[in-house]
Amino acid sequence: MRILLTGATGQVGSALCRPLQSLGTVLNPRRYEFDLSHPDRLPPLLDSLAPDLIVNPAAYTSVDRAEDEAELAFRVNAEAPKIMARWAATNGVPIVHFSTDYVFDGTGEKPWREDDSTGPLSVYGASKLAGEMGVREMGGAHLVVRTSWVFSSTGINFLNTISRLARERAELRVVSDQIGAPTSARSIASGIVSIIRMQRDTKAELRTAEIARRFGEVRGLLHMSSAGETSWHGFACAIVEGLRAHGTPLMVRSIVPIATKDYPTQARRPLNSRLDLTRLNQEFGQPLPSWQENLTHELDDMRVGTPRPS
Repeated sequence: MRILLTGATGQVGSALCRPLQSLGTVLNPRRYEFDLSHPDRLPPLLDSLAPDLIVNPAAYTSVDRAEDEAELAFRVNAEAPKIMARWAATNGVPIVHFSTDYVFDGTGEKPWREDDSTGPLSVYGASKLAGEMGVREMGGAHLVVRTSWVFSSTGINFLNTISRLARERAELRVVSDQIGAPTSARSIASGIVSIIRMQRDTKAELRTAEIARRFGEVRGLLHMSSAGETSWHGFACAIVEGLRAHGTPLMVRSIVPIATKDYPTQARRPLNSRLDLTRLNQEFGQPLPSWQENLTHELDDMRVGTPRPS
């Protein structure tokens, strides 16, 4: 099986590289070779690559900058996935596309189900929702995976930002009224690969038709995040506590909880980012570890300075 993986240098993409290799030949072109900001150039590239499965974690993820770069955000997050999904549908190729909790408006306290009404608050969220809709409208075999609060021991993310600031500042002020589940890129990759690996025949070969059938069972949408919930403030406290437990010298002495209104950003964030995991757990039998367990693994990586094998 030939597997096209986009965004291989991103958090989820880099976490997927190694485990996907156990399923087939992974094609991971560089950004300039497969540029989602130029969607019209993708079909001939797809013809040339001829994948049997497309896995698309690549995205425009600068949430605040997207407010000023809406056109670019929509090209990468909406138009490109739609064009890939059209090619996939035409050629009978399943596609896995990644989305976000930002497609919801963040009201209430109940976890969001896959079939709940959406209502993005930002350009980023709107562009990701448009990408979901484009993939689904093409009518091919697809799985749109919504996840939340992605982090890893490498790259630009909340874990590494707090780790850096805790070394530089005596006080941190962190939002405490946004609630969700921090989810490691490693656990997302493990979950997705396990779902794909379920589609094997007696000769241990992946069957494209079976992947397509399985994806259809969840009507194309699947929520995937860590078990449990916390606030950004709670996550920051856990990070600092974990760093100290690992013997990391820190300057920080206090982590002050603040309201979202006291930390203005260009783009609005949802207050409720909880995702309902019923389908993930019951229909696929692939529960992810708790966010605390995920954090421990990533902190271990940071201590030794090299990623664990996936």
